[in-house]
Formats: sequence, C-alpha cells, structure tokens
Amino acid sequence: MAPTPVTLIVEPLTADRFLPFGEVIEASDSVRQLPINQGYATRFHDLARVDVGQSTVLINIFRALPRSLPMQLQVMERHPLGSQAFVAMAELPFLVVVAPPTQTLEVADIRCFRAEVGQGVNYAKGVWHHPLIAIGRNCDFLVIDRCDSAQDNNLEEIDIASRHIWIGE
Repeated sequence: MAPTPVTLIVEPLTADRFLPFGEVIEASDSVRQLPINQGYATRFHDLARVDVGQSTVLINIFRALPRSLPMQLQVMERHPLGSQAFVAMAELPFLVVVAPPTQTLEVADIRCFRAEVGQGVNYAKGVWHHPLIAIGRNCDFLVIDRCDSAQDNNLEEIDIASRHIWIGE
C-alpha cells in the first residue's frame, strides 16, 4: 500500500516561524544595528551563531553605502585575533584595499582589487584592509566574523588620511 501523499505548503520565511530550526539571516529592522566605517555602513549585528565548540563565530550583514571615485583612503584596519569574510549579497562588484600583516603599514605595500559579482574575500588574521567600499549602489554583505569579548582587542585602526592615498576611477 502506497503512503498517503503529503503536499507541503510554502510559508513565508520569518524569524519566528523558523526559530525551531535555527536563525533567518537578513538585514531586518528588528535586529541590533550599529553605524560603522565612519558612517558609510550599518552593521546588522549578530544575525546567526555558528557552533564551533568552545568558540563562537558571528554571521552579520553589513549594509554599505556606495563610494564615489576618485576616493581618498582615510583609515585602514586589521583584526589580529581572527579572519574576517565578506560576501556581497547583491550582484554588484566592490573594491578591496589590502596590505600585508606587518607591524607597520607601508604605503608601497597597499593594493586595490575589484571583486566581481560572485566573489567574496576572507581577510587573513592581521591583514590590513580598508572598510567596505561598495560601488554603484547600496550593497549588503554577508560577514563571517569572530565573536569578540569585551577583553579582546581584535580591531586596530590607523588613520592614513595624511598619507594622501587615493583610488582613481
């Protein structure tokens, strides 16, 4: 005897409905939002937790406002305790400015790459990088990041405005 057919009803995906199964990852007004990157981005904070035993990893969405070129670089940052991954959630390219994980940031070592649609980056521990550079229009980025405690010092920033480093068109 054949089992009785079951027809699944497609439901809208909401945080409440999905809670028994995990978390919905979305940039929602109901989550904590933090202004970051000198006001050029909003961090939709702690959207999901990846269980990695004794440690925790955060999955966030950063909403980046587009930048205009030419653009002068203002700040570089690095995370000495862990990597940080960025994946554009829209079909948009973005710019990636990086330098090696040296103690002193050298202007000659800074490089700029254009990440094309379908590409993301994972900055290795300690790599100097510029905050998000969306181009064209607003872009949400899926960010996989280390969950830091208040005692951690996993963000170092350096003001580089006086070095007059620009990204051309």
